[in-house]
Amino acid sequence: MTSAASVEGHERPRLFVALRLPGEVVERLVAWQTRLRRGDARLVPRENLHMTVAFLGARPAGDVEPIIGELRAAAAAAEPMELEVRDYRETRSVGMVRFGDRGGRAEAFASDVSARLAALGVYEPERRRWLPHVTVLRFRAPPRLRPEPPELGRFSPSDAALYHSLLRPSGAQYSVIEAAALGG
Repeated sequence: MTSAASVEGHERPRLFVALRLPGEVVERLVAWQTRLRRGDARLVPRENLHMTVAFLGARPAGDVEPIIGELRAAAAAAEPMELEVRDYRETRSVGMVRFGDRGGRAEAFASDVSARLAALGVYEPERRRWLPHVTVLRFRAPPRLRPEPPELGRFSPSDAALYHSLLRPSGAQYSVIEAAALGG
């Protein structure tokens, strides 16, 4: 885990805000992932499983502290969330598990984060509606898998975090800069 103090003033870290999954949900998701027939597709590693709320891209290091402040405020205002698996879906480059958001509270949190970060001038909200999902597989060509979705039951995210994404030849490496408890 990194801290905001370790981000140097001249750096432009790639940042994103995400909901983190409870440990038991990650364990069940990882066990399910290993059963995917994947060809040349790559499984997303355990430590990279999360639910992205807002991808900020490369930002000046001076933006980190204000972003953390808004993340804390949004997390404190968040109502309890309940998520459950809907299905598995592939796009042109990733396989994902999509979730239903009982009561719309996760979407409300995502909207709050987006609005706060947009007001800071560090984020331009996406035009499309936020989709609660976890990327589980990356590929160059869709393998066209049709697995039964994982059995995860209903769960609540453990917290929300600001991540630093470092690109490496072996894939992205994510480090938590700061996490904030949901609901204060």
